[in-house]
Amino acid sequence: MSKKILIIDDDFDLVEVLRITLEKYGFTVIDAPNGTRGYQLLEQERPDLVLLDVMMTTWDEGFEVVQRIRSNPEIAKTPIIMLTAISQQMGVPYGKNDETLPVDEFIEKPVMPGTLLTLIKKHLK
Repeated sequence: MSKKILIIDDDFDLVEVLRITLEKYGFTVIDAPNGTRGYQLLEQERPDLVLLDVMMTTWDEGFEVVQRIRSNPEIAKTPIIMLTAISQQMGVPYGKNDETLPVDEFIEKPVMPGTLLTLIKKHLK
């Protein structure tokens, strides 16, 4: 059975590029255009990993989604790779920090497919 990845991102073109890449490597992909729908899918579908943008409906929506996920014991351990351009667009340096940003990886867009696949495989072991 293939591993399921949930992409939560409002950039349709990026989602489609990620879908094509991930499906090529045997992953099942589901997606949501915002945090509200993404969280619902996470609860319903129980994906093996989440790729999450920060800036969607609001500039910090992804951060709010991370906090909701980590506070729900049933899904709290789901690996999250935050894939965003917030540092470039907002001029604010963000990165992985277990206390303030409890994600497994924090990656600035654009990301090379090989790098992303390596990180996904690392967190699906």
